Amino acid sequence: MNSPAKLYQADYGTTIIDFSLQYSDRKTLGITVNPDLTVSVTAPTKTSVEEVQTKIENKGRWILKQWEFFESFLPQTPKREYVSGETHNYIGKQYRLKITKARKQDVKLKGRFLHVSIQNPNDRLKIKLLLAQWYRNHALDIFNWRIEQNLDLFQKYKLEFPKLIVRRMEKRWGSCTAEGKVTLNPEIIKAPVKCIDYVIVHELCHLIHHNHSSEFYKLQNKMMPNWEKWKNKLELF
Repeated sequence: MNSPAKLYQADYGTTIIDFSLQYSDRKTLGITVNPDLTVSVTAPTKTSVEEVQTKIENKGRWILKQWEFFESFLPQTPKREYVSGETHNYIGKQYRLKITKARKQDVKLKGRFLHVSIQNPNDRLKIKLLLAQWYRNHALDIFNWRIEQNLDLFQKYKLEFPKLIVRRMEKRWGSCTAEGKVTLNPEIIKAPVKCIDYVIVHELCHLIHHNHSSEFYKLQNKMMPNWEKWKNKLELF
C-alpha cells in the first residue's frame, strides 16, 4: 500500500532538486522525471529521507539530462542583451531599459522606463547583476504582500506565515518543504499579479497536502477556481 507523497529537496552541486517522496511495499527505489520537470520518488517503507536524498544526488547528472530533454519542449525566454531600448517586464507590464553613465550605480522605475545608472554603460554583466538584484529586492516585498493576502483564504486551516526564501531556480517557479519553508523564484515578479498569486496559492495548498493528489487539486480549485488560466499565462510569459 502506498503512503501519501511529501515534498523534499536534495542538492546536486549548485542545483536544488525538489522531489516528491512516496513510500510503498516495493523492494527497490524508483526515480521518475516527469514532463513538467517534477521529480517523483517511490521508495521501500524503511528507507530514510537521507538515503533518498543521497540517491537523488548520485543520480543528479541523469536528472539534469532528463530536464534538458523535457525543457526543449517548453517556451524559451528570449535572450537579453541588456542595452538601452530593450524591453523588460515587471508585474505584467513592459518597460524600456534606459542605461545612463553615472558615478553612483542605481536602478529606478520611472514612467515606462527602467533606468540603470552605472559607471560603464557597456558593462552588460554588471547591468544584468544590478537588474537581478533590483528584481529580487522588489520580489521579496511583493511576495510577502501577496502571501499575506492569500493566507486569508486559508483561515480554516490556521496556516501560519511560512518562512519565505527568494531564490532563482532554473526549473521551478516555486517549491515548499514538509517543514513549511516556501521558496519562490524572483522571475515570477515579471508576470501579472494573478500569476504570482497562482504560484503562492499552489505552494500554500502544498503546506496542507504534500503531494499532487486529488485532494490537493480539489483544494487548489477551491482557493483559486481559475488557476489554470494563470498557470498557462505564466508559462507563456
